Amino acid sequence: MKIIAISDTHIKEGSILAQIPAGLARLIKDADIVIHAGDFVTKEAYDELSGICRLEAVHGNMDEPELKRLLPARKVLELDGLSLGIIHEAALSIQDTIGARYMAKEMDVDVLIFGHIHRPLIEKSDVLLACPGSPTVPRLSEPAAIEFRIEDGSISGKVITLEGTRCGALESARGFGKSN
Repeated sequence: MKIIAISDTHIKEGSILAQIPAGLARLIKDADIVIHAGDFVTKEAYDELSGICRLEAVHGNMDEPELKRLLPARKVLELDGLSLGIIHEAALSIQDTIGARYMAKEMDVDVLIFGHIHRPLIEKSDVLLACPGSPTVPRLSEPAAIEFRIEDGSISGKVITLEGTRCGALESARGFGKSN
């Protein structure tokens, strides 16, 4: 089973497919399941995405009220003997994932997929923590998503770096000290 996890698309108007990187649109169409860990922003973005794939999603802090009424704050999926939790806010930052680990324990899941920090992360301890970052509004990172594969009750995953708008601070840091 192939799963694509995304979060924090922040589509304020127009087509989500027109605004995410083309490579991500292809991955979504090819996935068995797409997980969105919140912050679509508009119901139209949610509706468009749910029309082209099997979508499992939660609402984020920036989602409009109609979407917050439609989607849960947290969700648990049982897939091939594994339990995957989805929530928007679980970690304070990429350096402080203790809250996310405790959230995974509270939700009693093997894997916790969360958003909000706009930066990709995969961290394995007694649980697997995964934040796909943001494909459209990354922070201190490239645009990203996570591809998971579940086979025979085992999960593997990798961050997929995408083409698209990069974080301005990242571009600035890469250019620091270079002479023209």
